Amino acid sequence: MTLEFSPENKKEVEWLISRYPTKQAATLPVLHVAQQQFGWISHDVMNLVAKTLDEPVSRVEDVVTFYTMFHQHEVGKYHFQVCHTLGCAINGASQVVDYLEKKCGVKCGEGRSADGKFSIVKVECLGSCGTAPMLQLNDDYHENLTKEKIDALITACK
Repeated sequence: MTLEFSPENKKEVEWLISRYPTKQAATLPVLHVAQQQFGWISHDVMNLVAKTLDEPVSRVEDVVTFYTMFHQHEVGKYHFQVCHTLGCAINGASQVVDYLEKKCGVKCGEGRSADGKFSIVKVECLGSCGTAPMLQLNDDYHENLTKEKIDALITACK
């Protein structure tokens, strides 16, 4: 299957490339555009980005697999990324994951809920250790989590 950027995104990618000294230097922002268009970074999307930037697909895959912000599988409309490094782990990250699994109807790291709305993954440090436990819901941070705060987040998603 051959994918292409939409005409609007193709212009965005060309503009991004023009702002960097080499095409390859635009890998991160081009991957963001690709993920926004396709929802996740499949191997076909990696091939498109590699072709666009004249770089080996292995380099694009290295970037995608290094950063947790790039989804390697389809995610729900509401994607919970729960920090599980030391500060959050000590302050209840496991309980946050357990509670989210129960409320959202999907296991952490196992795809999307039956209705496609929710997905949950554990991620490395999100840089908010002083407000643990915390998570990122799509693009927004939510800190000092309690069951009540999680319930409010889920209600807002529905």
